[in-house]
Amino acid sequence: MSGNEREEEGVFELALVVPKWGDDKGEDSDDASDCVEILADELRKKGLIVERVSGLQNEFIKLLAPLEVLGKAAAELRFRKRTHIGMNFPFEWDEAEAFVRHPDGSLFGWSERFHCYHHIIYGIVNTGTAVIVMKSKCKEVYWNPGESLLEKLESVGIVKEVFPLHDESKRKQLLRSWAMNWLDFTTQPIDDICSYYGVKIATYFAFLGMYTKWMLFPATLGLIVHLVDFGSLRFLVLPFFFISLISWATLFFQFWKRKSSALSNRWHIYDTGAAESEYKFWHTDRSSSSSPTEHMKKGTNKLKEKAVFQKEEWFTWLMRLRNDVFVIIGILCLQLPFELAYAHLYEVIRSELLKFCLTAVYIVAIQYFTRMGGKISMKLVKYENNENVEYSANSLVYKVFGVYFMQTYIGLFYHALLHRNLMTLRQVLIQRLIASEVIGNIFENSIPYLSYSIKKFRAIRNKRKHEKGQSKVKMGSMPRVEKEYLKASYAASIGQELEDGLFDDFLELVLQFGMIMMFACAFPLAFAFAVVNNITEIRADALKLLAMIRRPIPRADATIGAWLNIFQLLVVASICTNSALLVCLYDQEGNWNLSPGLGAILVMEHVLLFIKFGFSRIVPDEPEWVRAARKKNVTRAEKMCSKQLLRSISADGNIFKEMKKDD
Repeated sequence: MSGNEREEEGVFELALVVPKWGDDKGEDSDDASDCVEILADELRKKGLIVERVSGLQNEFIKLLAPLEVLGKAAAELRFRKRTHIGMNFPFEWDEAEAFVRHPDGSLFGWSERFHCYHHIIYGIVNTGTAVIVMKSKCKEVYWNPGESLLEKLESVGIVKEVFPLHDESKRKQLLRSWAMNWLDFTTQPIDDICSYYGVKIATYFAFLGMYTKWMLFPATLGLIVHLVDFGSLRFLVLPFFFISLISWATLFFQFWKRKSSALSNRWHIYDTGAAESEYKFWHTDRSSSSSPTEHMKKGTNKLKEKAVFQKEEWFTWLMRLRNDVFVIIGILCLQLPFELAYAHLYEVIRSELLKFCLTAVYIVAIQYFTRMGGKISMKLVKYENNENVEYSANSLVYKVFGVYFMQTYIGLFYHALLHRNLMTLRQVLIQRLIASEVIGNIFENSIPYLSYSIKKFRAIRNKRKHEKGQSKVKMGSMPRVEKEYLKASYAASIGQELEDGLFDDFLELVLQFGMIMMFACAFPLAFAFAVVNNITEIRADALKLLAMIRRPIPRADATIGAWLNIFQLLVVASICTNSALLVCLYDQEGNWNLSPGLGAILVMEHVLLFIKFGFSRIVPDEPEWVRAARKKNVTRAEKMCSKQLLRSISADGNIFKEMKKDD
């Protein structure tokens, strides 16, 4: 079924959770004044298709917006969409045919549809001058003039939650072609993922698939280095392996930038670097479409506006600097001594039982430290005057990664550089790559399922207690919408406030990349473990999204944002750490003499830094065909629009003459 047909046919995409009808009404209340009934009527007046479903514990209002209703909401929000001439213009419902549809044939993507729903349901306000009195459980709720009905009902606890619904037919299709399709390894239906989940989740899986496919080269090379005995050439094999890795990593990230640019072109996303999302314009005022002469009139106070912007810019920068300093001092004064103490005790303790107990205490304590650090970072970011959601997310990424960087790598640095104990370093790498990632994947997928099962069991048990016919309430009697409501949301582990589960997925990927890259010369086999883990990760994450959690709220960032900068920073760090590891391997006596071998390692380090930054310039970030298509679209648009713009300027010629006289 094409996207166009799906839009015309319609699928319920949103649900509101309210108290159950029978529990919400008092004996003397009537339907006309019932809060839930008024909400349902107002939603219907907005053009939405409403279906009320009674669950075991709550009632659910399922919503479906016809295409025309979505189109008018998109026009009110001034969504900028791509037209057939290649330029982005504010959407107008009357001119819908002028706008390009998405690859699946739909006029609006999931992110756009969700925010249209948000605009519609929260846009229901009391337009009268009198207060409307509503009843709920024999108490009165006052809906004041100009107040949003949904916000009012949420504040008094009548509307418990608003959440997206899964499209069952599309979900089952993705289960077959994506989550259960183990034969294709890294191949994924990226366009279908983008259509169903939005740009940000699709970008993550596109990156994960490309990263896993490219990692087959270092995994194969690592297997050869680890298994084959090169005899007298073994001292040359590791430097060659090291050089190949840095070249591979540099080329991978350059080609990822090219693929990201191509995906943005295919999904009609532009200017993603400074955008909050593909609906970045949703706070745009209609005055932005005024004529050029009006803009020139508003420019009389440019100097004052410039001063205000500069003050705001420097204030924001100082706030970020202050928060970053707080995080760095906290890491150095609190977490660093704790990590070093654990690494030292692990090194000096000889009993395996004591090591196991020490590790258990460390895992419990470090979980508390990292969660506390993440929550503090989130509070600090809230006080920053960031331009948009993307800037706030990037600021949070840098701060939280600093906490996890210290937790993950400081012990490895301790074993590798201070004690120069490569055998212990390999043991720790194997533990973290195999045990930690396997256990992490098990918990990541089992905890949401167990949580859902417990909530479902409790709901059915409570229902049986309140009804006489206990045997009639079965596990299968719960409606699908209530089952989705009981599932966990796609949120970060550092706090439910960050409703973006990709934070944990990217963090796991970055920590893995740093571990296998920065200590590659000590354990070349690590890349093979990473490939197996990532192939499993693709399907496990897909299954988690499709079957174990709610449909996530869409986020439309079309790049991996700050994570890409962290990946590239780890490449530079790996040049330094692997050079130090090679020194440890070749300087067994620990004299640190500048012998020809050690001098060659220092020269190689500088050469690799040159390769890293040189390849970044040689390989363009954007494919030539994308650049050519954009230039072609701009040229075509200029030809079509230039005459219309000139007519508009000529029509305002009198205003220009008056402005010249004033000058």
